[in-house]
Amino acid sequence: MTVTAIPAPILGKRGEKSRTKEVRAAPTLAMRRLALSVRNPRALVLPVMNPVLFALVIAPALANTVAGPAQQTTYMTFLALATMGLLIPLNSLFFGIGVVVDRQQGAMRELLVAPIRRSSIVLGNMMAAIAITSLQTVVLIGLSVARGADYVTSTHVLWFVGATLVYTVLMYSVAEVLATRLPTAEAYTAAIPVVAIVPFFFAGSLFPITALPGWLSAIAKALPLTHALALFRYGLTPSSGVRALHNIWGMTNVTAMAVLSAAVIAAYALLAFVAAVRLFTKAGTS
Repeated sequence: MTVTAIPAPILGKRGEKSRTKEVRAAPTLAMRRLALSVRNPRALVLPVMNPVLFALVIAPALANTVAGPAQQTTYMTFLALATMGLLIPLNSLFFGIGVVVDRQQGAMRELLVAPIRRSSIVLGNMMAAIAITSLQTVVLIGLSVARGADYVTSTHVLWFVGATLVYTVLMYSVAEVLATRLPTAEAYTAAIPVVAIVPFFFAGSLFPITALPGWLSAIAKALPLTHALALFRYGLTPSSGVRALHNIWGMTNVTAMAVLSAAVIAAYALLAFVAAVRLFTKAGTS
């Protein structure tokens, strides 16, 4: 019997075809996840209710209570952007519940045996989460402007857009990790407050991190949310963002501080995404 070796070019073509399938599969899977998440008009409206509530009620009320008349607009703008620190984690983690349900009683088994890469399933779910989060962000910013928030329109907005995108990737990757490691929807739901809400109170959301005790301030500087909020503010309210960045890094070069904070979020996002894909792949083969 003779054994014929497979030429290297054929293997290369197979690899290229596999990558092409992954690219084509991710948008399709994203549309599937969106279709499952937004099945009717009520499901389309509900995701924007949280930002509406924060923008129209909570932020103005806190501004009227805490700040004086001259500082109310500034503080309300500060709080409206702080809302992003709740909006993105909560939305991403609630999307993760769909992954848990999909695995227990949905079509996950069929997807795992489909001729696509497992990573494309994670990418598709992530793309859907980014789409809904983008909608919520637009609603939040638009309504906060209508309520009196004052944002600066310039090229600085790119810092806001970039930080929002990368932080959403980070938080959805965390959601995928939790959905893989926690076996039930109940266990997953119990983890949401710890992951999404607790960091909000230590990341400079409601007050500068310099107001915290020294050891808590050091922990706050290690949280990705602290860096994300600083970049949100640097993107839409540069003066407030400069102070937030200085509280973290203590440097005079503003651009360097912004780049460092962006690098921190990107590093967290990359590690979380790699962990999410590996754990999802491993769970699918076991």
